[in-house]
Amino acid sequence: MDNSPQNRNLLDDTRVRYDAIDQPVFDIARSNTVMPLQIPEIPPEATALIGKPQYEEETEFPIEMSYVWNTCAAVQNANPLYWDPKVAEEITHGQITPPTMLSVWFRPHHWSPGVVGDKKPMRAHFDIKEILGLPEAIVASNETIFGEPVRLGDTLFTHQVIKSISEVKTTKLGTGRFWVVDVETVNERREHVGSDIYSFFGYKRA
Repeated sequence: MDNSPQNRNLLDDTRVRYDAIDQPVFDIARSNTVMPLQIPEIPPEATALIGKPQYEEETEFPIEMSYVWNTCAAVQNANPLYWDPKVAEEITHGQITPPTMLSVWFRPHHWSPGVVGDKKPMRAHFDIKEILGLPEAIVASNETIFGEPVRLGDTLFTHQVIKSISEVKTTKLGTGRFWVVDVETVNERREHVGSDIYSFFGYKRA
């Protein structure tokens, strides 16, 4: 290891911490070797969206079992709860769907009558990305919370909520901000059936 005075000064001036995706974040105090990118302040139109439900959607058809059987067959899930109506009646008082299929019910078809253009998923995310002027973004983490089971014949409703926008961060990918989007889903009885919580990192490359 180079312990020269010049190298020691660089090490002294560089403090390392870790962010939500376990990537090192560098704070450069006095070194002229690396300069962080300039990221503007968060615009008012971005902060105005925090906590505001957006992009409410309804499933295009009532929940039905053919999707469930196709999904279970694809992953060889032989749980009789999803294949045998009698077992489902005994255990859950009727047929339910695998909790991990929550997002499946809102995946748009490639074509629907009267629909013009592509239906973009996670629009709240793309809105923030554009408002902040950050050209690239990744999903840093994802958490799913399950509530009431999704049952045969249910109609589901969902909306997106921007929960937070971070201060400027620098990772190996570049310099930008983290933001969190919740996708919250209820059934026609207004019972919470689940939430997907996404943490994104939007950035400019160094």
